[in-house]
Amino acid sequence: MKKYLLPSIKLTALLILLCAVLYPLLIAGIARLAPGQGKGETLTVNGKVVGYENIGQKFTEDKYFWGRPSAVDYNAAGSAGSNKGPSNPEYLKTVQERIDTFLVHNPGVHKEDIPSEMVTASGSGLDPDISPAAAVIQVKRIANVRGLNEKTLLDLVAKHTEGPLAGILGPSKINVLKLNIDLDKLNK
Repeated sequence: MKKYLLPSIKLTALLILLCAVLYPLLIAGIARLAPGQGKGETLTVNGKVVGYENIGQKFTEDKYFWGRPSAVDYNAAGSAGSNKGPSNPEYLKTVQERIDTFLVHNPGVHKEDIPSEMVTASGSGLDPDISPAAAVIQVKRIANVRGLNEKTLLDLVAKHTEGPLAGILGPSKINVLKLNIDLDKLNK
């Protein structure tokens, strides 16, 4: 037994040093080279941090573009989906409530025209992006509330539309926080 005990302790100490000390320090050092120095990419307005680029924000006022609903109320510490299946009665009730709320705040929009991402939460609950269609369907409401021309808002949506990665991977998307920051600048 003594023959195996000392090498086992040495190996355990070596692996603790490698996996619990050196590897995390290496990753933290690499993160310092990334945008945001490993603390995430923050968005600032007038020198004040207003949010993170890759974490969704909750917008419920009619004067803003709304993002995708969150199953965790945009809590980055508890990232998760709802884990309820598409036939779960509680899930269906939640989706119907979101549809009803969206229709109340966007008169003239028909239920079948609402993009699914506006009434279903993402897997992480933190999705910062919506599709161009989800932004366009909200233009009329925002134009009425802010007293802006719909064409101006459509141009803003087009300006913020990011195409698929490398032109082929993924859908076109719009970062809601960046869009709303520029929307506020229009009214100033």
